[in-house]
Amino acid sequence: MQAFLTVVQQINYYLSDYILIVLLVGTGLFFTIKTRFVQVRCFREGMRKVFGSFTLKGGRQKSGLSSFQALTTAIAAQVGTGNIVGACGAILIGGPGAIFWMWVIAFFGMATMYAEAVLAQKTRVVKPDGTVLGGPVYYIRAAFSNRFGKILAGFFAAALILALGFMGCMVQSNSIGETCSTAFGIPSWVIGIAVALIAGFIFLGGIQRIASVTEKLVPVMAVLYLLGGLVVLIVRIQYLPETFGLIFRYAFAPQAIIGGSLGYALKTAISQGVKRGLFSNEAGMGSTPHAHAMANVETPHDQGVVAMIGVFIDTFLVLTMTALVVISTLYAGGGVLSGGAAEGIDQANMGQMAFASVFGERGGNLFVAVCLLFFAFSTIISWNFFGKINVNYLFGKKAVKIYSVLAVVFIFLGSCLSNELVWELADLFNQLMVIPNAAALLALSKVVASSALEQGNSNRLSRGSKKGRTSNR
Repeated sequence: MQAFLTVVQQINYYLSDYILIVLLVGTGLFFTIKTRFVQVRCFREGMRKVFGSFTLKGGRQKSGLSSFQALTTAIAAQVGTGNIVGACGAILIGGPGAIFWMWVIAFFGMATMYAEAVLAQKTRVVKPDGTVLGGPVYYIRAAFSNRFGKILAGFFAAALILALGFMGCMVQSNSIGETCSTAFGIPSWVIGIAVALIAGFIFLGGIQRIASVTEKLVPVMAVLYLLGGLVVLIVRIQYLPETFGLIFRYAFAPQAIIGGSLGYALKTAISQGVKRGLFSNEAGMGSTPHAHAMANVETPHDQGVVAMIGVFIDTFLVLTMTALVVISTLYAGGGVLSGGAAEGIDQANMGQMAFASVFGERGGNLFVAVCLLFFAFSTIISWNFFGKINVNYLFGKKAVKIYSVLAVVFIFLGSCLSNELVWELADLFNQLMVIPNAAALLALSKVVASSALEQGNSNRLSRGSKKGRTSNR
């Protein structure tokens, strides 16, 4: 196991430190310029579409999902272990400055996410029975219509099934098991059985049951976590200026806290921001387009701007709350980690220690365990759905049941295995997904730019016309 872990870590080192940085930042920057900063121009439009007709009950759709249901299914996948355990791991290894690089990745990632959602809408397939199928495999085939496209789509589908359907769900159940074991004293394997059984019940209900769960669970869990974090920040308000100072200072001079040379420390901070940023908001990874393809909207642009808000909520709200809580309690004001890593603190218990500094040990453990349970469980059910689409694409509808059974087994196994190995395997397959997905996005960039510019101009003209009519009255 140790030898296998070393090999996986070495592969991840090259992927995250070199290939991913170029692909994620490069793709995000490219689409930001190509769409003329769609994440800035259309941010208000996206917020209006998400919260303008907010409801926790979207209703059963004849086919596909409502736009909000598609968003909550996507956010359920995004807001998971990466927002608590992943963010803590990034800070612990890359220093507080890793959060700055997560913000950079998320800003450019909003443009990438817009591209993913638009292409998922444009290439989706609606079956005669009303079943909607969509996702990267469909726009990869559209981008490369030859044999190469078929191979690339197959590679992506296989990587996603392993990354999300199996390894990713192991990460989520592993985190649930560890935090709940710490908080409630229940063995991790018992938690694993309970999570696996409940997940299996939801898996059997199909996309409508998944959407019904996520549209209620996601808003509630996000508000609960943000309120708890806000309490901590109010108590530690005097340390907030120092907290932001640490993030920006160690983003460019992390060697003071990580150790080693400036070049090594800076590379570590950036790579941790990229790797954990990908695991958190999933922009460029090709997972959430499966949900956005299901949305019943008038134009692909409509779901594109909604998809951008998912990245904003995930990183700039939820993940940032984790970062501020952890840094303000464990780093600022001479905290236990102000001089660097400390014995007995790891990414699994770091969040609980941060909240415990205000809520008390028992209260902090319980709060993080409950929030992580909601976060990770919602991710499991969304990721399983994404895996189903790709299993169906590769092996046909009959294989979906076998996949669902295996997924339940992996959920249980995740609660029993080594935390480090599970995380490294999930990172490996997550990163492999990016390569074919980014290639297709770039190949179809003209389609994305056309949607962003034409629809954006149309919306501005429409608003101008409405203002003119109001003025005339």
